[in-house]
Amino acid sequence: MRSAGNIPHPIPYQGSKRWLASTICGCIPDGVKTLYEPFAGSAAVSLCAATYSSASHFVIGDLHEPVASLWKAIINSPHELADEYEHLWNEQVGVGRNHFTDVRRAFNTNPQPALFLYLLARCVKAAIRYNRNGEFNNTADHRRRGARPDTMRDNIVRAAKVFAGKTRVFNASYLETLQTADACDVVYLDPPYQGTSGERDSRYVKGMSFKEFCDGLQTLVKRDLSLIISYDGRIGDKVYGQRLPASLQLRLFEVKAGRSSQETLLGRDGVTYESLYISECLLKRVERLPRILLRPTSVSEELLLF
Repeated sequence: MRSAGNIPHPIPYQGSKRWLASTICGCIPDGVKTLYEPFAGSAAVSLCAATYSSASHFVIGDLHEPVASLWKAIINSPHELADEYEHLWNEQVGVGRNHFTDVRRAFNTNPQPALFLYLLARCVKAAIRYNRNGEFNNTADHRRRGARPDTMRDNIVRAAKVFAGKTRVFNASYLETLQTADACDVVYLDPPYQGTSGERDSRYVKGMSFKEFCDGLQTLVKRDLSLIISYDGRIGDKVYGQRLPASLQLRLFEVKAGRSSQETLLGRDGVTYESLYISECLLKRVERLPRILLRPTSVSEELLLF
């Protein structure tokens, strides 16, 4: 069993798939040339796949330029990035609460990878938030100081090691990032979910409509690409967002992601299920899917046994 504790995670990120990554990687067949993750964020799936050699090469892409720049810094200059983070982390002790706003102002003036990493480590829920002017505006979580420099350095250096010499990083849309993908590869897509992907949302620089995503998926299906897609889900019986259309010929599974923290706060026992779509051409390449995958039904959940 792949352990999440063995995988380095240098980027704290809201919505990270780190706890589901081993299940998702269990859907990757043997002999994959390149794993593409064009909505990378924290690149949790690519990190898991690289740690356990699930593919020979990796392509990380993100339309958000600070995310792409941070991954380039992690891979190409890990020790320098760790040094800069350590300086910022130590600096906060003497400056106090104004330190975070000073770093945020510096980032909005001249975005740099170390500044961005520090903001993510210190801000509320590790969530990227922007105002109408496109400026990072999330606030500091004053209950914590962020990952300690030695912990951050360890994660940065180990991530750089697993990606070294076999990873490319793109600051581009997902369709641009996937231009060179072919039938020998696997594509993992984790787009902004429907509840957060309007034309303008403070959590993203640019949103993406349901129709826009479906149209893009249609072009990928026509290319016979092996696709794994995380897209919305449900809490208990409440389903969020529209399901992807049957015309795309994607098989829908669910992954039990644990109890919803929001439901717990409201005194309810709601369990979160993430939707996972797998293309037919990928299913033909996989000998056995993870047993934890569920097929949603109208009444109950059936455990798939392969």
